[in-house]
Amino acid sequence: QVRLVESGGGLVQSGGSLRLSCAISGLSLDEYSIYWFRQAPGKEREGIACISSDDGSTWYSNSVKCRFTISKDNGKVTVNLQMNSLKPEDTDVYYCAAADGAAVRPPVRDPEWYPYWDRGTQVMVSS
Repeated sequence: QVRLVESGGGLVQSGGSLRLSCAISGLSLDEYSIYWFRQAPGKEREGIACISSDDGSTWYSNSVKCRFTISKDNGKVTVNLQMNSLKPEDTDVYYCAAADGAAVRPPVRDPEWYPYWDRGTQVMVSS
């Protein structure tokens, strides 16, 4: 059974940092690329970062580039999203998702394209 369990969300002041972790069981990071999304109420889910299964290459949306860093630990089967210089507009529910094969960049917008999702975690950035 495949499970994605996210941790690390919470409340932080503007300019602060948080690290989200997506612990994965039931699949291999050598076969599945991992994507991070975020979504505000009433808005479309936005792909913000991904890390590819084949070569570990990464991609970031313009909204988070140079502030967020995605990394993976194949041994622990965990993908992390280090978020620095957080802004109030980063306040959202954050999700990790998995899809087999090399990462598609930018990420596919249709949530149905991804076979596996976690439940999401809230990140709140106060001004």
